[in-house]
Amino acid sequence: MTDETAPIRPEARSPRGFMDRRARDLVAERQILTAVSAVYERYGFEALDTGAFEYADALGKFLPDADRPNEGVFALQDDDEQWMALRYDLTAPLARFAAQNWETLPKPFRRYAFGPVWRNEKPGPGRFREFTQCDADTVGSARPEADAEIIAMAAEGLAAAGLPTGSAVIRINNRKLLNGLLATAGVSDERQKLGVLRAVDKLDRLGPDGVRLLLGEGRKDESGAFTKGAGLNAAAAEAVLAFTAAGGGDRSSVLARLADIIGGSAEGDAGLAELAAIDGALKSLGVSEAQAVFEPAIVRGLEYYTGAVFEAELLLETTDEKGHAVRFGSIGGGGRYDDLVARFTGQTVPATGFSFGVSRLASALRAAGRDMAADVRGPVVVIAFSQDDMAHYFAAAGELRAAGIAAEVYLGSSGMKAQMKYADRRLAPAAVILGGDEIAAGTVTIKDLDLGRELAAGITDNSQWREQRPGQINCPRTELVATVAKIVRGG
Repeated sequence: MTDETAPIRPEARSPRGFMDRRARDLVAERQILTAVSAVYERYGFEALDTGAFEYADALGKFLPDADRPNEGVFALQDDDEQWMALRYDLTAPLARFAAQNWETLPKPFRRYAFGPVWRNEKPGPGRFREFTQCDADTVGSARPEADAEIIAMAAEGLAAAGLPTGSAVIRINNRKLLNGLLATAGVSDERQKLGVLRAVDKLDRLGPDGVRLLLGEGRKDESGAFTKGAGLNAAAAEAVLAFTAAGGGDRSSVLARLADIIGGSAEGDAGLAELAAIDGALKSLGVSEAQAVFEPAIVRGLEYYTGAVFEAELLLETTDEKGHAVRFGSIGGGGRYDDLVARFTGQTVPATGFSFGVSRLASALRAAGRDMAADVRGPVVVIAFSQDDMAHYFAAAGELRAAGIAAEVYLGSSGMKAQMKYADRRLAPAAVILGGDEIAAGTVTIKDLDLGRELAAGITDNSQWREQRPGQINCPRTELVATVAKIVRGG
């Protein structure tokens, strides 16, 4: 066959930013979602699932800050010439759903949702174009207690997902505080305010000195690139830095320090009153000072949020596959965004919510040695010796399945040794052997593969291993299910 007539074979590869996930990843995410959903439902939140596509014009400001409103999404034109886009997050669909069904919804409307979202952005380490999010939102309540309840629910949900006490903290701020501070300093230009928010958002990375430059004229980085600053005068810049440094200690102490810094502006005082109400509600809900703190340096979302903002940070020490320390940082966040439905109706509808990336949380738990899917097992494997005895093999598998035990008959063409390797690679808890002798005698041989793996670590002599046959059980055929059940369920 010449090169001209050779078939064109595509390269087997995944698109950039998309990942294949096997059972361990899927089971871990499923367990997280099941645990968190149970918490949300106990709080009275209703499950909601919206379609993967939304009309592109419905996404609006829910896209990341960008000069072009539809940048960052995967979009296509429908046969009616309207542009649709895969949902970028779960909030924009909620906005559309609430506006579309507002008259018939119970108000406030409390919903939670989970599912994949897609972002047409440059992929990188830990940054994917498709991932699963889990959100909970209250639409239609302006009470600070609604924010507090979301925070309490987030703390309980993260604990249910597998984070032990003390391994995460929710940091809380209010956008109105910084707005009030800037108003007192005479800053009213919206672009300048946005520059201040962008500067404060880099505090962890650049430190106070770097942020001071960005609050002023600007900063040149190590490469020589210059970032234009917010243009604040020195006094205003120092006031902002003092504001960001007012955290630490119990929530009441932080409130007292903030009250001295804000300067009595109307918007700042409103933000302080909201934080005080959140503090009172958190105490009533049993959320400790260790679980939720007031942190003025938290910004989140830039133009997106209108009031309280919160961010969940992982405190556990984590390592990568090579044993190097990894800082996961934020594992979720949210806040109040009172412009939720107004884009569609023109009427302001208050809303607040919390969101976390399920894959990111699963990765964080795994890095901290708390993988919820660490004990995921494969099915019991029934070894196939002869085509003539397939009915016996399927009968055994059927009995195990009827008892709630995952089981499969090996349907490849390899011999017994290869089949045992297959069972081990599937992390099967046991292998069932029904050879001709067992069938004739009405017995069955069962290999406890979990026990075999455990004992194998302590045996160095192959002849000793063959003589002892660790983990091998021979029993009457009628006791198959009971014997395997003991192995699978740990005795």
